[in-house]
Amino acid sequence: MSTNDSSVLHIPDVSKAIQIVRGQKVLMDFDLAALYGVPVKVLLQSVHRNLPRFPPDFMFRLTKEEWSLLRSQIGDG
Repeated sequence: MSTNDSSVLHIPDVSKAIQIVRGQKVLMDFDLAALYGVPVKVLLQSVHRNLPRFPPDFMFRLTKEEWSLLRSQIGDG
């Protein structure tokens, strides 16, 4: 992967990607995938294959209401 790839989330931009959900600071799967320069599907497959390596609270799914609210806050809806 080229370091000039515009799909990669650059380190200074990481703080802008942090969202507050359920009172916790989180990074969305699509932002983590961009940080690592991989498709979201590949990131999720890797996590699921290595689930024992992660703490129980490492990830959770948003409810439809949470996703809708978050989308409106980040200007994607």
